[in-house]
Amino acid sequence: MRDVIIIGAGGHAKVIADIVIKSGDRLLGFLDDGKSGTVFEQYSVLGTVEDAEKYKSEAEFIIGIGSAAARKNISERFALKWYTAVHPSATVSLGAEIGCGSTVMAGAVINADAKIGRHCIINTRASIDHDCRLSDFVHVSPGATLCGTVTVGDNTHIGAGVTVKNNISVCADVTVGCGAAVVKSITSPGTYVGIPAREL
Repeated sequence: MRDVIIIGAGGHAKVIADIVIKSGDRLLGFLDDGKSGTVFEQYSVLGTVEDAEKYKSEAEFIIGIGSAAARKNISERFALKWYTAVHPSATVSLGAEIGCGSTVMAGAVINADAKIGRHCIINTRASIDHDCRLSDFVHVSPGATLCGTVTVGDNTHIGAGVTVKNNISVCADVTVGCGAAVVKSITSPGTYVGIPAREL
């Protein structure tokens, strides 16, 4: 059993708390700069984000914040042992790799030889097919599908219900809006929407 503290105390952090508990590990609480009191069930805010230094010899940490910029900032500020949260109902291939600090939520699928970077979010029922390569701080939203051999750059957000065609590359710092279909590689940062996806 591992002792875990979640940085952040919003809705995303609550979902991670549920994963930690259902995985059989021990949740100690949350760290947050703007909240106090009970967050989820009997679990409360233990202090501010800076208090991570105080607890780092006692626990592993995971960042429960949806913003890629925030996850990157916190991960670079603190030298902590990072916890990787995988919901028991997720399907993860034996050949897949998941980077430290990442979260794989309920019903997600990560298939053979897919590689997920650090501090990524593979959200509820997202599907990452074989040989995909996701860099750090990527968020694949609920119900999104990445077909085989898709590459996604740092800090990119794939919106809910998005479909990315096989053998496509999406560069860093891209947002793909909900329900879009990516059928050609995206090589410039920006926001892409529609079927087929085009830059706003």
